[in-house]
Amino acid sequence: MKKLAILALSAVMGASVLLAGCGGGTKPAEAPKEQNLTIKVATYYAADHPQNVALRDKLKPIIEEKSKGTLKVEIFENNKLGGEQQFYTGVRNGTIEMGVPGMIMQADVPKMGVAEWPFLLKDWKHAKAVLTGPIGQEMAADLEKTHGVKVLAWSVNGFRMFSTNREVAKMEDFKGLRLRMPNTPVFVKMGQQLGATVSPMPLSEVFTAMEQKVVDGQDNPIGVVRSSGFFEVQTHILESRHCFTPNVLIVSKKFWDKLSDNQKKVVEEGAKAYADYQWELSEKSYESDKQFLMSKGMKFVTPSAAFSKQMEDAMKPVYDDYYSKYPWAKDMVEKVKATK
Repeated sequence: MKKLAILALSAVMGASVLLAGCGGGTKPAEAPKEQNLTIKVATYYAADHPQNVALRDKLKPIIEEKSKGTLKVEIFENNKLGGEQQFYTGVRNGTIEMGVPGMIMQADVPKMGVAEWPFLLKDWKHAKAVLTGPIGQEMAADLEKTHGVKVLAWSVNGFRMFSTNREVAKMEDFKGLRLRMPNTPVFVKMGQQLGATVSPMPLSEVFTAMEQKVVDGQDNPIGVVRSSGFFEVQTHILESRHCFTPNVLIVSKKFWDKLSDNQKKVVEEGAKAYADYQWELSEKSYESDKQFLMSKGMKFVTPSAAFSKQMEDAMKPVYDDYYSKYPWAKDMVEKVKATK
């Protein structure tokens, strides 16, 4: 009896070994082999903007050094790989590895536009807490699910203000003002609610439009006014801080899936260092940008409390539209306001 039991056990063990040898078990998926790859990074900013400074000083050296040369980073600033829509599409398609767009995707991914909703983010500390915390993660998850691009880091463009070829110091001054705004619904509606005539166009066309007096002004953080040379064709800046515009460093999923685990870790380290430095540069640069623009003859207008309230109150229809269109909008706004 004992002999029979031993024989039976041996047979079972032998069958198990045979099944394993024949692939009866499930093999874990193999990680991608480490390849030598080039990362093209596209931006629409001028070369000396804090975005490109941080990409050059942090992202590029960290990735290249820590990957031991297996990853090479090439930065294409100032629309060299096409305007924002073109290079964003390139990242989605995998023809460009990385990009730093603004919230151009918000028509398809509405939550990505929340940061730009008028007068919602109050200061730099509030903006960073919102975007680098759970709310930013929720927005990024929606983007990856809908457009198939991975958000590596939130970075910053800044608080938007109006630069114009004449003074805007009260609500009545917006009437008849021809304003270039980004071609996204929130900006178009915002300009219209203020009483301006809105002309949507990409950033790459703005200088010429202002130079040829096709438009009277535009809205952007003052770092863009400086780096894009708008001070040559504008005379005034209204420090309206009417909304905050972030950027996202995104990577193509097709490219991401080619990376080894170690290369992914290196890219994430580079992205974090880039974003931390870029936030720091952007926040610190406001006063120096202001002084530079004033030295070029630009006049800054600080809105009165009454004027600021009138601009904010004019945005009520914008929020009413959000609340009727998106079931999640009101809760999201409350979460943003509650973030410290």
